Amino acid sequence: MTASLLQVPTCHAAAVARSCHASRNSAITRPLLASRSVVRPATRTYAQVSKEDNHGIVQFQPFDEVKDELAKVEGSDEQTMEDSFARAGYSREAEQAVNEQINVEYNMSYAYHAVSSYFNRDNVALPGFVTYFRNASLDERSHAQKLMDFQQVRGGQTRLAHITAPQSDFGGDGSKTDALHAMELALSFEKLNFQKLKELQAIAEKNSDAQMSDFVEAMLQEQAADIKVTADYVAQLRRVSDGHGVWHFDQILQDDMKRLTTPAVESIPA
Repeated sequence: MTASLLQVPTCHAAAVARSCHASRNSAITRPLLASRSVVRPATRTYAQVSKEDNHGIVQFQPFDEVKDELAKVEGSDEQTMEDSFARAGYSREAEQAVNEQINVEYNMSYAYHAVSSYFNRDNVALPGFVTYFRNASLDERSHAQKLMDFQQVRGGQTRLAHITAPQSDFGGDGSKTDALHAMELALSFEKLNFQKLKELQAIAEKNSDAQMSDFVEAMLQEQAADIKVTADYVAQLRRVSDGHGVWHFDQILQDDMKRLTTPAVESIPA
């Protein structure tokens, strides 16, 4: 009876043993942790952080990584009028290429304006072609303005160049109608502009400028659509004869322009 009263239950004995073992481990470990000094650098670079992270996650250190950019901004008192606060990863090569494309757009706008004026002559009198080429002129000018706005957003400087005076007579050499000659010229201009935009995008990719590349790609999409429309007109004009055929095409073209023309472009009365 006495022996059974003094006997400790098995589950309670195991718990006591574990508690004692944990206490001994804690007592042994505590002086080791106290004597161990952890030395960390005052500032850590991006590469150091990525090496020290045991979970494979690179920790962003904003105040360390912003130092170079902050030094540039703080030194802005010494900047000239040609410097920009907004410039970020925008190369001088890309800036110059954008200015060259602005000049391309303005030259094509000027050329289309001259073609529009030709068809508005009293001895030509094709109002559909007048509206079409006037609309094309304004469209190219809007592209130039879009590129100028892009230049400002990226911190570049817009520098306009001379515009070449276009020819004023588009009657051709007599082997084809003036309408077909002008539309083939327009198709050539659209394809040339497409090539110029591809060269601009190549410069963006060369300089690893993803934002500029995306911007130019959108312009390429629009340019490709313009090429298709103009190519269709060329194909249709090659099927019609001079005289009534061109006149009828002009009436259809004028109706198309009335549906597509923006409020800023007024169609020419028939």
